[in-house]
Amino acid sequence: MFPAVKRVTDMEKNNETILVTQSSMPPIEEYVEAIQSIWKSKWLTNMGKLHEELTARLQKEFEAEHFLLFSNGHMALELALQSLGLQGEVITTPFTFLSTTLAIIRNGLTPVFCDIDPVRLTIDPDKIEALITEKTCAIVGVHIYGIPCETRAIEAVAAKHGLRVIYDAAHAFHVRYLGQNIANYGDISMFSFHATKVYHTIEGGGVVCRDFKVYDRLSRLRNFGFFLGAEDGDQFGVNAKMSEFHAAMGLCNLQHIQQEIHRRKKVSMHYDMRLGKVNGLQLFPNINGLERNYAYYPVIFHDTAPKNRDEAYDSLQKYGITARKYFYPLTSRFSCFKDILQPEKTPVAQDISDRILCLPLYAALPIEAVNRICDILLN
Repeated sequence: MFPAVKRVTDMEKNNETILVTQSSMPPIEEYVEAIQSIWKSKWLTNMGKLHEELTARLQKEFEAEHFLLFSNGHMALELALQSLGLQGEVITTPFTFLSTTLAIIRNGLTPVFCDIDPVRLTIDPDKIEALITEKTCAIVGVHIYGIPCETRAIEAVAAKHGLRVIYDAAHAFHVRYLGQNIANYGDISMFSFHATKVYHTIEGGGVVCRDFKVYDRLSRLRNFGFFLGAEDGDQFGVNAKMSEFHAAMGLCNLQHIQQEIHRRKKVSMHYDMRLGKVNGLQLFPNINGLERNYAYYPVIFHDTAPKNRDEAYDSLQKYGITARKYFYPLTSRFSCFKDILQPEKTPVAQDISDRILCLPLYAALPIEAVNRICDILLN
Protein backbone atom coordinates (compact mmCIF):
# COMPACT_ATOMS: atom_id res chain seq x y z
CA MET A 1 0.00 0.00 0.00
CA PHE A 2 1.07 3.59 -0.64
CA PRO A 3 1.29 6.08 2.28
CA ALA A 4 -1.65 7.96 0.82
CA VAL A 5 -2.83 9.70 3.99
CA LYS A 6 0.54 11.38 4.50
CA ARG A 7 0.64 12.58 0.91
CA VAL A 8 -2.79 14.17 1.18
CA THR A 9 -1.69 15.89 4.38
CA ASP A 10 1.41 17.23 2.62
CA MET A 11 -0.83 18.48 -0.14
CA GLU A 12 -2.96 20.43 2.28
CA LYS A 13 0.22 22.30 3.27
CA ASN A 14 1.11 22.97 -0.37
CA ASN A 15 -2.18 23.36 -2.24
CA GLU A 16 -0.55 23.80 -5.66
CA THR A 17 -2.87 24.29 -8.63
CA ILE A 18 -2.68 21.62 -11.33
CA LEU A 19 -4.63 22.17 -14.54
CA VAL A 20 -6.02 19.34 -16.64
CA THR A 21 -3.59 20.24 -19.42
CA GLN A 22 -0.69 22.53 -20.17
CA SER A 23 0.50 23.57 -23.62
CA SER A 24 3.95 22.38 -24.57
CA MET A 25 6.10 25.09 -26.11
CA PRO A 26 9.49 25.05 -27.80
CA PRO A 27 12.44 27.01 -26.38
CA ILE A 28 11.66 30.67 -26.95
CA GLU A 29 14.91 31.09 -28.87
CA GLU A 30 13.70 28.55 -31.45
CA TYR A 31 10.46 30.40 -32.01
CA VAL A 32 12.15 33.81 -32.24
CA GLU A 33 14.53 32.42 -34.83
CA ALA A 34 11.64 30.85 -36.76
CA ILE A 35 9.68 34.10 -37.02
CA GLN A 36 12.61 36.31 -38.04
CA SER A 37 11.90 35.58 -41.70
CA ILE A 38 8.42 37.09 -41.28
CA TRP A 39 9.94 40.47 -40.41
CA LYS A 40 12.12 40.25 -43.49
CA SER A 41 9.39 39.23 -45.92
CA LYS A 42 6.47 41.15 -44.31
CA TRP A 43 4.36 38.18 -45.49
CA LEU A 44 2.11 37.39 -42.52
CA THR A 45 -0.60 35.16 -44.02
CA ASN A 46 -2.05 33.92 -47.34
CA MET A 47 0.06 30.79 -47.68
CA GLY A 48 3.50 32.23 -47.05
CA LYS A 49 6.83 30.41 -46.94
CA LEU A 50 6.39 28.99 -43.40
CA HIS A 51 2.84 27.89 -44.16
CA GLU A 52 4.01 25.99 -47.22
CA GLU A 53 6.96 24.47 -45.34
CA LEU A 54 4.68 23.25 -42.56
CA THR A 55 2.22 21.86 -45.12
CA ALA A 56 5.01 19.82 -46.71
CA ARG A 57 6.31 18.60 -43.33
CA LEU A 58 2.86 17.51 -42.13
CA GLN A 59 2.03 15.90 -45.45
CA LYS A 60 5.07 13.72 -44.86
CA GLU A 61 4.08 13.12 -41.23
CA PHE A 62 0.63 11.92 -42.31
CA GLU A 63 2.02 9.89 -45.22
CA ALA A 64 -0.68 11.61 -47.27
CA GLU A 65 -0.94 12.71 -50.88
CA HIS A 66 -3.36 15.58 -50.21
CA PHE A 67 -3.11 17.75 -47.08
CA LEU A 68 -4.28 21.29 -46.24
CA LEU A 69 -3.76 23.59 -43.23
CA PHE A 70 -6.60 25.57 -41.64
CA SER A 71 -7.00 28.31 -39.06
CA ASN A 72 -8.54 25.84 -36.59
CA GLY A 73 -9.90 22.33 -36.38
CA HIS A 74 -13.57 23.30 -36.39
CA MET A 75 -13.34 25.19 -39.67
CA ALA A 76 -11.33 22.31 -41.09
CA LEU A 77 -14.15 19.87 -40.29
CA GLU A 78 -16.99 22.18 -41.30
CA LEU A 79 -15.40 22.92 -44.68
CA ALA A 80 -14.43 19.27 -45.18
CA LEU A 81 -18.10 18.32 -44.91
CA GLN A 82 -19.05 21.18 -47.23
CA SER A 83 -16.49 20.07 -49.81
CA LEU A 84 -18.25 16.72 -50.23
CA GLY A 85 -21.57 18.33 -51.22
CA LEU A 86 -23.54 16.21 -48.76
CA GLN A 87 -27.31 16.34 -48.25
CA GLY A 88 -29.51 14.52 -45.76
CA GLU A 89 -28.57 12.56 -42.66
CA VAL A 90 -25.17 11.86 -41.15
CA ILE A 91 -24.69 9.00 -38.68
CA THR A 92 -22.34 10.10 -35.92
CA THR A 93 -21.60 9.85 -32.20
CA PRO A 94 -22.93 12.09 -29.44
CA PHE A 95 -19.85 11.25 -27.34
CA THR A 96 -17.62 13.98 -28.71
CA PHE A 97 -16.81 17.67 -28.41
CA LEU A 98 -19.59 20.05 -29.46
CA SER A 99 -17.64 21.06 -32.59
CA THR A 100 -18.34 17.73 -34.32
CA THR A 101 -22.11 18.09 -34.10
CA LEU A 102 -22.03 21.81 -34.91
CA ALA A 103 -20.03 21.19 -38.09
CA ILE A 104 -22.72 18.76 -39.28
CA ILE A 105 -25.64 21.05 -38.46
CA ARG A 106 -24.00 24.18 -39.88
CA ASN A 107 -23.79 22.32 -43.20
CA GLY A 108 -27.57 21.86 -43.21
CA LEU A 109 -27.21 18.17 -42.40
CA THR A 110 -29.12 16.17 -39.79
CA PRO A 111 -27.04 14.24 -37.25
CA VAL A 112 -28.36 10.78 -36.39
CA PHE A 113 -26.72 9.63 -33.18
CA CYS A 114 -25.34 6.12 -32.91
CA ASP A 115 -24.36 4.54 -29.60
CA ILE A 116 -20.74 3.79 -28.69
CA ASP A 117 -18.74 0.71 -27.80
CA PRO A 118 -18.42 0.57 -23.96
CA VAL A 119 -14.70 -0.27 -24.04
CA ARG A 120 -13.42 1.57 -27.08
CA LEU A 121 -15.77 4.56 -26.53
CA THR A 122 -15.97 5.22 -30.29
CA ILE A 123 -19.02 4.81 -32.53
CA ASP A 124 -20.22 1.19 -32.48
CA PRO A 125 -20.11 -0.15 -36.07
CA ASP A 126 -22.52 -2.96 -35.18
CA LYS A 127 -25.23 -0.35 -34.53
CA ILE A 128 -24.72 1.81 -37.61
CA GLU A 129 -26.57 -0.23 -40.21
CA ALA A 130 -29.88 -0.13 -38.32
CA LEU A 131 -29.79 3.69 -38.52
CA ILE A 132 -29.25 3.91 -42.29
CA THR A 133 -32.18 5.29 -44.30
CA GLU A 134 -32.64 6.56 -47.85
CA LYS A 135 -31.57 9.98 -46.50
CA THR A 136 -28.23 8.81 -45.08
CA CYS A 137 -25.24 10.27 -46.92
CA ALA A 138 -22.25 9.82 -44.60
CA ILE A 139 -20.76 8.49 -41.37
CA VAL A 140 -18.75 10.81 -39.13
CA GLY A 141 -16.66 8.83 -36.65
CA VAL A 142 -14.55 10.34 -33.88
CA HIS A 143 -11.21 8.97 -32.69
CA ILE A 144 -11.67 9.63 -28.96
CA TYR A 145 -8.66 10.40 -26.72
CA GLY A 146 -6.43 8.93 -29.43
CA ILE A 147 -8.49 5.71 -29.46
CA PRO A 148 -9.20 4.88 -33.12
CA CYS A 149 -12.63 3.98 -34.41
CA GLU A 150 -13.03 0.44 -35.74
CA THR A 151 -12.17 1.78 -39.16
CA ARG A 152 -12.38 -1.45 -41.15
CA ALA A 153 -15.85 -2.30 -39.86
CA ILE A 154 -17.14 1.25 -40.39
CA GLU A 155 -15.77 1.45 -43.90
CA ALA A 156 -17.22 -1.95 -44.79
CA VAL A 157 -20.69 -0.70 -43.84
CA ALA A 158 -20.10 2.54 -45.76
CA ALA A 159 -18.96 0.70 -48.88
CA LYS A 160 -22.02 -1.58 -48.75
CA HIS A 161 -24.39 1.41 -48.69
CA GLY A 162 -22.40 3.90 -50.79
CA LEU A 163 -21.73 6.33 -47.92
CA ARG A 164 -18.92 8.79 -47.36
CA VAL A 165 -16.72 8.36 -44.26
CA ILE A 166 -15.26 11.34 -42.44
CA TYR A 167 -13.16 11.03 -39.29
CA ASP A 168 -12.87 13.69 -36.64
CA ALA A 169 -9.26 12.91 -35.69
CA ALA A 170 -8.79 15.97 -33.47
CA HIS A 171 -7.26 13.79 -30.73
CA ALA A 172 -5.27 11.47 -32.96
CA PHE A 173 -2.15 13.26 -34.18
CA HIS A 174 0.78 10.81 -34.58
CA VAL A 175 -1.47 7.81 -33.93
CA ARG A 176 -0.85 4.71 -36.04
CA TYR A 177 -3.41 1.93 -36.35
CA LEU A 178 -3.17 -1.43 -38.08
CA GLY A 179 0.15 -0.52 -39.64
CA GLN A 180 -0.65 2.89 -41.09
CA ASN A 181 -1.09 6.50 -40.05
CA ILE A 182 -4.58 7.15 -38.73
CA ALA A 183 -4.95 9.95 -41.31
CA ASN A 184 -5.26 7.46 -44.14
CA TYR A 185 -8.65 6.01 -43.23
CA GLY A 186 -11.93 7.21 -44.68
CA ASP A 187 -12.51 9.82 -47.36
CA ILE A 188 -11.36 12.66 -45.10
CA SER A 189 -9.64 12.96 -41.74
CA MET A 190 -9.62 16.23 -39.78
CA PHE A 191 -6.97 17.11 -37.18
CA SER A 192 -6.96 19.83 -34.55
CA PHE A 193 -3.73 21.67 -33.75
CA HIS A 194 -5.23 23.59 -30.82
CA ALA A 195 -2.92 24.61 -27.98
CA THR A 196 -4.22 21.81 -25.72
CA LYS A 197 -3.34 19.02 -28.14
CA VAL A 198 -0.30 16.72 -28.27
CA TYR A 199 0.88 18.75 -31.25
CA HIS A 200 -0.21 22.34 -31.74
CA THR A 201 0.20 25.48 -33.81
CA ILE A 202 -1.43 27.59 -31.03
CA GLU A 203 -4.66 27.52 -33.07
CA GLY A 204 -4.91 25.47 -36.19
CA GLY A 205 -6.20 22.42 -37.98
CA GLY A 206 -5.56 20.20 -40.95
CA VAL A 207 -7.37 17.94 -43.39
CA VAL A 208 -6.14 14.83 -45.18
CA CYS A 209 -8.29 13.75 -48.12
CA ARG A 210 -7.94 11.00 -50.69
CA ASP A 211 -9.63 12.66 -53.67
CA PHE A 212 -7.82 15.45 -55.55
CA LYS A 213 -11.14 17.04 -56.54
CA VAL A 214 -12.11 17.32 -52.86
CA TYR A 215 -8.66 18.69 -52.05
CA ASP A 216 -8.99 21.27 -54.82
CA ARG A 217 -12.44 22.35 -53.60
CA LEU A 218 -11.23 22.61 -50.01
CA SER A 219 -8.25 24.73 -50.98
CA ARG A 220 -10.70 27.30 -52.35
CA LEU A 221 -13.25 27.03 -49.55
CA ARG A 222 -10.64 28.08 -46.95
CA ASN A 223 -9.88 31.18 -49.05
CA PHE A 224 -13.37 32.70 -49.56
CA GLY A 225 -13.91 30.43 -52.57
CA PHE A 226 -11.03 31.88 -54.58
CA PHE A 227 -8.25 30.09 -56.32
CA LEU A 228 -5.07 31.57 -54.87
CA GLY A 229 -4.32 34.69 -56.91
CA ALA A 230 -7.61 34.53 -58.82
CA GLU A 231 -10.08 37.40 -59.12
CA ASP A 232 -13.26 35.33 -59.04
CA GLY A 233 -14.61 32.81 -56.55
CA ASP A 234 -16.84 29.89 -57.50
CA GLN A 235 -17.49 28.52 -53.98
CA PHE A 236 -19.24 29.93 -50.90
CA GLY A 237 -16.07 29.88 -48.84
CA VAL A 238 -14.77 31.54 -45.68
CA ASN A 239 -11.46 32.83 -44.37
CA ALA A 240 -9.91 29.76 -42.73
CA LYS A 241 -6.25 30.25 -43.61
CA MET A 242 -3.41 29.72 -41.13
CA SER A 243 -1.04 32.62 -40.46
CA GLU A 244 2.75 32.52 -40.67
CA PHE A 245 3.08 32.95 -36.89
CA HIS A 246 0.98 29.86 -36.25
CA ALA A 247 2.89 27.93 -38.89
CA ALA A 248 6.16 28.92 -37.22
CA MET A 249 4.96 27.49 -33.91
CA GLY A 250 3.93 24.32 -35.72
CA LEU A 251 7.36 23.92 -37.31
CA CYS A 252 9.06 24.36 -33.94
CA ASN A 253 6.77 21.93 -32.10
CA LEU A 254 7.13 19.32 -34.82
CA GLN A 255 10.83 19.07 -33.98
CA HIS A 256 9.94 17.99 -30.42
CA ILE A 257 6.97 15.70 -31.06
CA GLN A 258 8.78 12.45 -30.21
CA GLN A 259 10.01 13.85 -26.90
CA GLU A 260 6.54 15.25 -26.17
CA ILE A 261 4.88 11.86 -26.61
CA HIS A 262 7.63 10.07 -24.67
CA ARG A 263 7.14 12.36 -21.66
CA ARG A 264 3.37 11.94 -21.81
CA LYS A 265 3.83 8.18 -21.93
CA LYS A 266 5.87 8.25 -18.70
CA VAL A 267 3.08 10.16 -16.94
CA SER A 268 0.44 7.77 -18.29
CA MET A 269 2.41 4.70 -17.24
CA HIS A 270 2.68 6.04 -13.70
CA TYR A 271 -1.08 6.56 -13.59
CA ASP A 272 -1.44 2.96 -14.83
CA MET A 273 0.83 1.70 -12.07
CA ARG A 274 -1.15 3.51 -9.36
CA LEU A 275 -4.68 2.97 -10.68
CA GLY A 276 -4.47 -0.10 -12.91
CA LYS A 277 -5.47 -2.66 -10.27
CA VAL A 278 -8.05 -0.56 -8.45
CA ASN A 279 -11.45 -2.23 -8.49
CA GLY A 280 -14.07 -0.18 -10.32
CA LEU A 281 -11.77 1.99 -12.42
CA GLN A 282 -11.74 1.44 -16.19
CA LEU A 283 -8.63 2.87 -17.84
CA PHE A 284 -7.43 3.33 -21.43
CA PRO A 285 -8.25 0.15 -23.39
CA ASN A 286 -5.71 -2.22 -24.89
CA ILE A 287 -6.27 -2.21 -28.65
CA ASN A 288 -4.38 -4.49 -31.02
CA GLY A 289 -2.45 -2.62 -33.68
CA LEU A 290 -2.56 0.77 -31.93
CA GLU A 291 0.47 3.01 -31.51
CA ARG A 292 -0.71 5.62 -28.99
CA ASN A 293 -0.04 9.34 -28.70
CA TYR A 294 -0.96 9.62 -24.98
CA ALA A 295 -3.18 12.60 -25.62
CA TYR A 296 -5.55 12.10 -22.66
CA TYR A 297 -5.91 9.99 -19.54
CA PRO A 298 -9.60 9.03 -19.27
CA VAL A 299 -10.89 7.10 -16.27
CA ILE A 300 -14.37 5.59 -16.04
CA PHE A 301 -15.71 5.24 -12.49
CA HIS A 302 -17.90 2.17 -12.04
CA ASP A 303 -20.03 1.46 -8.97
CA THR A 304 -17.26 -0.39 -7.10
CA ALA A 305 -14.73 2.46 -7.46
CA PRO A 306 -13.46 4.22 -4.29
CA LYS A 307 -15.43 7.32 -5.35
CA ASN A 308 -17.97 8.03 -8.03
CA ARG A 309 -17.05 10.41 -10.86
CA ASP A 310 -18.54 13.54 -9.34
CA GLU A 311 -17.05 12.83 -5.90
CA ALA A 312 -13.64 12.35 -7.51
CA TYR A 313 -14.02 15.59 -9.47
CA ASP A 314 -15.02 17.55 -6.36
CA SER A 315 -12.21 16.03 -4.28
CA LEU A 316 -9.61 17.03 -6.85
CA GLN A 317 -11.08 20.54 -7.10
CA LYS A 318 -10.78 20.91 -3.33
CA TYR A 319 -7.01 20.54 -3.65
CA GLY A 320 -6.66 22.85 -6.64
CA ILE A 321 -6.52 20.06 -9.23
CA THR A 322 -8.64 20.47 -12.34
CA ALA A 323 -9.92 17.34 -14.03
CA ARG A 324 -12.45 17.41 -16.87
CA LYS A 325 -15.78 15.65 -17.38
CA TYR A 326 -14.90 15.02 -20.99
CA PHE A 327 -17.40 14.41 -22.64
CA TYR A 328 -20.30 15.57 -20.50
CA PRO A 329 -23.03 16.20 -21.42
CA LEU A 330 -23.51 14.33 -24.66
CA THR A 331 -23.69 16.76 -27.58
CA SER A 332 -27.19 15.46 -28.35
CA ARG A 333 -28.31 16.98 -25.05
CA PHE A 334 -26.86 20.48 -25.43
CA SER A 335 -29.49 23.16 -24.91
CA CYS A 336 -28.61 24.85 -28.22
CA PHE A 337 -30.11 21.83 -30.03
CA LYS A 338 -33.27 21.46 -27.96
CA ASP A 339 -35.56 22.90 -30.65
CA ILE A 340 -33.99 21.11 -33.61
CA LEU A 341 -32.88 17.68 -32.36
CA GLN A 342 -34.53 14.79 -30.59
CA PRO A 343 -31.83 12.97 -28.59
CA GLU A 344 -31.72 9.38 -29.87
CA LYS A 345 -31.44 6.53 -27.42
CA THR A 346 -27.74 6.03 -26.80
CA PRO A 347 -27.67 4.42 -23.33
CA VAL A 348 -24.03 3.33 -23.42
CA ALA A 349 -22.87 6.81 -24.38
CA GLN A 350 -25.06 8.33 -21.66
CA ASP A 351 -23.70 5.97 -19.02
CA ILE A 352 -20.07 6.64 -19.98
CA SER A 353 -20.71 10.39 -20.08
CA ASP A 354 -21.99 10.22 -16.49
CA ARG A 355 -18.96 8.25 -15.29
CA ILE A 356 -15.91 9.54 -17.17
CA LEU A 357 -13.21 11.91 -15.96
CA CYS A 358 -10.05 12.95 -17.78
CA LEU A 359 -7.20 13.37 -15.30
CA PRO A 360 -4.42 15.94 -15.76
CA LEU A 361 -1.95 14.85 -18.42
CA TYR A 362 0.80 16.86 -20.08
CA ALA A 363 4.48 16.42 -20.79
CA ALA A 364 5.69 18.60 -17.91
CA LEU A 365 3.43 17.05 -15.25
CA PRO A 366 5.71 15.88 -12.40
CA ILE A 367 5.36 12.30 -11.14
CA GLU A 368 4.91 13.76 -7.65
CA ALA A 369 1.79 15.49 -8.92
CA VAL A 370 0.49 12.21 -10.38
CA ASN A 371 0.94 10.62 -6.96
CA ARG A 372 -1.00 13.47 -5.33
CA ILE A 373 -3.85 13.02 -7.78
CA CYS A 374 -3.96 9.25 -7.29
CA ASP A 375 -3.89 9.58 -3.50
CA ILE A 376 -6.94 11.83 -3.57
CA LEU A 377 -8.81 9.41 -5.81
CA LEU A 378 -8.02 6.40 -3.62
CA ASN A 379 -8.77 7.92 -0.19
